[in-house]
Amino acid sequence: MDEYKIKRIEEGLTKIEFPEFDKVSSEAPVFYNPHMELNRDLSILAIQVFQNEENREINICDLFGGSGIRGIRYKNEIDGVDNVAINDISELANEYEKHNIQLNNLENIEVYQHDASMFLRMKRGEFDVIDIDPFGTPSPFLDSAGYCARRNSLLCVTATDTSALCGTYKEPCIRKYNAKPYKSEYCHENGIRILAGFVALTLAKYSKCIDIKMSHSTEHYMRLYIKIEKGSKKSDETLKNIGYISHCSNCLHRQTSYGLASAVEETCPICGEKLTHAGPLWLGDIQNKEFIQKMIEETEHKKINTEKEALKLLNSCLNEANAPVTFFDVHSICKSLKISAPKLDLIFEEIKNEGFIAIKTHYNPLGIKTDANIEEIKSILIKLSK
Repeated sequence: MDEYKIKRIEEGLTKIEFPEFDKVSSEAPVFYNPHMELNRDLSILAIQVFQNEENREINICDLFGGSGIRGIRYKNEIDGVDNVAINDISELANEYEKHNIQLNNLENIEVYQHDASMFLRMKRGEFDVIDIDPFGTPSPFLDSAGYCARRNSLLCVTATDTSALCGTYKEPCIRKYNAKPYKSEYCHENGIRILAGFVALTLAKYSKCIDIKMSHSTEHYMRLYIKIEKGSKKSDETLKNIGYISHCSNCLHRQTSYGLASAVEETCPICGEKLTHAGPLWLGDIQNKEFIQKMIEETEHKKINTEKEALKLLNSCLNEANAPVTFFDVHSICKSLKISAPKLDLIFEEIKNEGFIAIKTHYNPLGIKTDANIEEIKSILIKLSK
């Protein structure tokens, strides 16, 4: 530990020390990512709401410990936490984790040095919360998480391989998530739905099903908070949310097809062009209104450095609950129509006047979630542009 220049930071009520490094990468001697502070703040809110709902002491697994910041904050800042297990395969990371636990005068935190998947297999049924926050894809660890997860537990999953999930690189997505992506204006929502669908199908092998409490796509990563429930009948029922999104690149129409092996239309019903299909993916809810509302209320009881940013995102996700699948990008549509984009507020107002839903989305400041179809939106935009 002495050979490195040490940096000290504070997040929430927690202080940690780690070796200073120039660039955030997996090559750093001990991994700490300052850009994930919002992620950790939201995780504290989500896990606290989960603990409140369960009304019992919970045990937490931080699968990729790094500096220990995540697991230590969970123990230090969440009420009703019994034991926290911090795992990292790096011996040096383990040293800093132990050092930072002492720095915060905490007990009931154990540090482990194991391969992540093997660790989960060894600890079957021991955790109420499993947090998978790897550098890259969570895909290789989800099978073991499905094996390990107990009934009525919370699974928190981060994916930073957004270029695969969003369709920039198609083959890695097929390889890692068994799904075909599509790079559209709503590709980040597609990515979250591909990740959620993969989690659902992976856990179904163990007769476990998912109930998504919150999801978001922020900067370079995607994040899911998922309640895990048990039962083969429940799992079968949940898998009815698996399906496909079909997109027309010519007129920007999109449609959904439910079922893992469902028949999908090959041509666009509006313009007759060939449709492109993305999936299998999750077509069910990806935001839970009641859970997110409780997270917002919980900010009053926590010290959160990113509070302004967190509340903005939470309120946006709250509004998106129960909204239609995918969204429309105003500028993409106006470009296809060769017209100037009207003011966004006017567009929202007119869509609502026509009797449709119109909701802003956190994925894109120019995005509109609506039950109006592409022809109806184009008609509204042409009317407003005149």
